[in-house]
Amino acid sequence: MCTNKPVPGKDGNLYVPFEERTGESSVVFFTRDLSEKGLVNIYDRVSSVLFGKVAVKLHTGEAEGPNIIPRPWVKELFASRLANAAIIETNTYYEGDRYTTEDHRKTLEINGWTFCPVDITDADGVAALPVKGGKWFKEMHVGKGMLDYDSLLVLTHFKGHTMGGFGGSNKNIGIGCADGRIGKAEIHTAEGSGNMWSIAEEELMERISESTKATIDHFAPHVCYINTMRNMSVSCDCEGKEAEPVVTPDVGLVASLDILAADNACIDLIYNLPDGGGKAMIERVETRHGLRQLSYMKELGMGNDRYTLIDIDNDDREITAAEAVMDIKPGWKPDSYNVFWGRNKRD
Repeated sequence: MCTNKPVPGKDGNLYVPFEERTGESSVVFFTRDLSEKGLVNIYDRVSSVLFGKVAVKLHTGEAEGPNIIPRPWVKELFASRLANAAIIETNTYYEGDRYTTEDHRKTLEINGWTFCPVDITDADGVAALPVKGGKWFKEMHVGKGMLDYDSLLVLTHFKGHTMGGFGGSNKNIGIGCADGRIGKAEIHTAEGSGNMWSIAEEELMERISESTKATIDHFAPHVCYINTMRNMSVSCDCEGKEAEPVVTPDVGLVASLDILAADNACIDLIYNLPDGGGKAMIERVETRHGLRQLSYMKELGMGNDRYTLIDIDNDDREITAAEAVMDIKPGWKPDSYNVFWGRNKRD
């Protein structure tokens, strides 16, 4: 339920360089190894906080969507590390192939998510979680089934987003854990509006972040984050085969126990790509005022926008975002490109 007449923040289109940020610092791990092995290795750096029955929040995608996290990577992670875990999802707010639980399960089968349990957490109803310190919400509605888990791995395909500017861990949780009828409506639709997508720019970023806070406060401190910077279309995975062509080069994997540090590190890596490699993503982020996700998460006390970036490929050397991507050229893809659908690597 919303509070009375809150006012959105500003400057969601303005990037704050790392050296201009203040406050405490967190640890972010980084690898260029976009493969099953790379995912397992970076998971091991943050997984000590997980216990019991583990929920893995993963965007499983629209039918035959080409850009989601490769299924073989996730299968290997479950086989080697996540014996007592399930992928969690919710139904969509818009009508389509994941709108009802029945259709959603058909789409999961098409996309090959059949090697582990997949829990559509709002299939049997919703639960309300408190939003501590929020200005838009006092509570957020999530899939009731999510409360059956002890800890949370947020496994995110980092990419652009039509309304959010970018989709990182924050969007994966904030939209992805909100149930398909009540929670997502609270985020996207102004009360009394006939337009289901009536909330945008800074207000949307703040609502997404408050929704996320409800979920991570519920699981804290047993939650960790991995962002996969591969096949980064400016479109969300919700657009499936209709997504805009990928023009941003692949970067690597980022992981942290701090959601803000993880998402901010990915944004910094995009802004530091040489030769204009990040141009398309930067334009998408700034035109949607998506950077307000980061500043508002900081205001809510959800994490730090300063971090130490640890290169796990090179003896845990501390590096900057610019150093991490200095040799990545436009169009670069690793050998594992497009393994989800079994295609050959791009020349």
